[in-house]
Amino acid sequence: MISHRQCLQAVLAENDGTLAEGDEGLVAWVNELVWREFYRHVAVGFPRVCRHRPFQRHTEALAWRDDEAGFTAWCEGRTGYPIVDAAMRQLVATGWMHNRLRMITAMFLAKHLLIDWRRGEAFFLRHLVDGEFCANNGGWQWAASTGTDAAPYFRIFNPTTQSSASTPTAPSSAEWLPELAALPAKARHAPPRDLLGTTGYPAPIVDHKAARARALDAFKALKSD
Repeated sequence: MISHRQCLQAVLAENDGTLAEGDEGLVAWVNELVWREFYRHVAVGFPRVCRHRPFQRHTEALAWRDDEAGFTAWCEGRTGYPIVDAAMRQLVATGWMHNRLRMITAMFLAKHLLIDWRRGEAFFLRHLVDGEFCANNGGWQWAASTGTDAAPYFRIFNPTTQSSASTPTAPSSAEWLPELAALPAKARHAPPRDLLGTTGYPAPIVDHKAARARALDAFKALKSD
């Protein structure tokens, strides 16, 4: 409801007249504002994305999996991947999730589980207090490699390495994953299987390498426009 021009003017006033330098927080905020406006323009220029259709038409033929158990585990934060589970539990409880974690959890659903991104898109929009259709749709299509992203479809985040790299932005596992609170901090990124029996935390519902290979095969089977 606020014009992007008003937002940019506010940043200029607070950041010595510049948008690309100065306060790191303001510069990052401007970047997110640009993405918001970009996805709004996409929705206007390509209205099919507002009709539950992918931006890249050829991906309409992608063979998404019918996996209710997997989708439920993702929604409830029980995938066996701590960074995914902590982020999903935080979302359901608070209505918020860090942007990096939105990418990680979305890509996990669309690539690791190969579940239709539109199911995740709807789930996020129901729970996010800052949910906005265009940004949410654009972000989900980016993660699912059905959208405007120019990078190849074979970009698939490894949740375990992402967990180690995203520690500053990741939700506290002690808060959202009390099952792992007793484990050493490093072990919480990928709990050893021999300790899972004592924690009550689930084993990974899918193997990263196998899931990555499955997703690659599914995308390779498509013919681009």
